[in-house]
Amino acid sequence: MKEKKSPGTNRLFNRQNRNLTTGNIYKSIWMLAFPMMFGNVLQTAFNIVDMIFVGKLGPDSIAAVALCGMILMLIITLLVGIGIGTTAIIARHIGAKEYVKANEVALQSILLGTFIALSLTVAGYFFSETLLKLFGAEPSVVQLGTVYLRITFLGSITLFILFGGAAILRGAGDARTPMFILILSAVINIIADPLLIFGIGPFPRLEIAGAAIATVFARSVGMFITLYVLVKGYSVIQISFRNIKLKFDAIWRIIRLAVPGSLQMGIRSVSGVILMRIVALYGTYALAALGIGLRVNMIVMMPGFGLGAATATLVGQNLGAKQPRRAEKSAWISLGIYEVMMICMGFLFYLFAPKIIAVFNTDPNVLREGISFLHIVTLSYVFLAVAIVLHQALNGAGDTLSPMVITGIAVLGVRIPLAFLLPRMFDLGTSGIWLAVALSTVLEGTVVGFWFRSGRWKKKKV
Repeated sequence: MKEKKSPGTNRLFNRQNRNLTTGNIYKSIWMLAFPMMFGNVLQTAFNIVDMIFVGKLGPDSIAAVALCGMILMLIITLLVGIGIGTTAIIARHIGAKEYVKANEVALQSILLGTFIALSLTVAGYFFSETLLKLFGAEPSVVQLGTVYLRITFLGSITLFILFGGAAILRGAGDARTPMFILILSAVINIIADPLLIFGIGPFPRLEIAGAAIATVFARSVGMFITLYVLVKGYSVIQISFRNIKLKFDAIWRIIRLAVPGSLQMGIRSVSGVILMRIVALYGTYALAALGIGLRVNMIVMMPGFGLGAATATLVGQNLGAKQPRRAEKSAWISLGIYEVMMICMGFLFYLFAPKIIAVFNTDPNVLREGISFLHIVTLSYVFLAVAIVLHQALNGAGDTLSPMVITGIAVLGVRIPLAFLLPRMFDLGTSGIWLAVALSTVLEGTVVGFWFRSGRWKKKKV
């Protein structure tokens, strides 16, 4: 079947679907990366505002939402995997100008997400209370958390289609439309939160249930706008729900890439929990320092996530266009940009570590541990940059298995054992744990760098 050209060339959003297989690579990187960076910052800010509103209800409500957040991370893990697979395949087809195939994959990705969401809705609604009890929470926290979690699970489909649609659009080279949709959803959520939580004006006081309803409602608005963009042809991707047919070959292609991507994130989550348990053995101050250190690390990683996602799209599209050299060059340029950022931020964080930690906590013991964390971990930032950007480059090429294996070896095979052994064998205390984090990052960055340089990913079929 002959592939047709991009639909709706005069429509509003199509100007965002720039051809990423020609032209200035730097411009293409920033065109994709900046909206993603802004979206990450916005989402973090929203989570903070959301927690502030819930916090006014009392400690039980805060604990309930925090606990639900840990459970919902399992859903996020699934979303990340499906997003990686969807973006990689669609980017490859768009680069090859195979628009019909790209549309087909987009539709099957939406259907796959819908099926998983409906399954989670049923299971989550009936087992929310059981899940919360497994964490050993107090009865009052379980009661509040059950209400919040059930409402959230009922709105699972909004989350899957919203994030799935964003992955589709980014694979097509459109990062701005998902950003605008995310901004609108966040604003609606922030407005609806106090109205429904505290019962302002004509709205009923729903407390923690109001927080969940506000989130689901905001995502619903984002979901419908996303579907409107995809169905009405305001993107290079255009899907149709007429005569829907499941195409298991396309679904299998997505799942084949999604599973390693999800496991990669799952491995990091599991290692994070184990690391927390190890650090907890050294007291509350050490645990507080780790929490602060991880939040500081998240600040420096946000630009990397944006650049990495941009790299994934560029690599996928250029491989589809049979331009592996341009795909590789795009990755190295993205990495170079991020390395400059990391060197600057690493230097500043090392130099001003006491002041940075003091922003979060001024207790002398927390300051001591936090400063030690930053002084050791910042030395590995250049390798962290390599790991973040090149992992995403490999994902964009459809090589999701290699990043999963490298991550597993680095964080489970090296970081956790070293975090347990170094403080005991060399009497390093918590400095040994921070050193384990840094050394595992160096290993991860080095291995992924050599693997990417080998070029085997260029021959990956999706």
